[in-house]
Amino acid sequence: GEYPMQELSSNDLATWLADQARPAPVLLDVREDWEWDIAHIDGARHLPMGRIPGNLASIDPEQPLVCICHHGVRSRQVALFLEHHGCSSVYNLTGGIAAWAAIVDPKMRTY
Repeated sequence: GEYPMQELSSNDLATWLADQARPAPVLLDVREDWEWDIAHIDGARHLPMGRIPGNLASIDPEQPLVCICHHGVRSRQVALFLEHHGCSSVYNLTGGIAAWAAIVDPKMRTY
């Protein structure tokens, strides 16, 4: 059945990444190449939305995954897709990279 997508705020993600006791999630940035080139979170994996289906085998379904896009819309679609394909711990970054830049990293380039 349908269940709500887990949403993660920028603050919550920053706290998680800073917590040495907690295994870091995979940050899956699903934006296009030109967007990634402007700005991305250090350590993120870049896999544009259109390439996700062909790269499912490279995504570990047991790892916590945080899906990231510009405002959180595309990443939400990807997160739902990954859940349907057996990924057990998927989060959508609420507000996307735009919220991360506004709240967590004011030095990040925006667009």
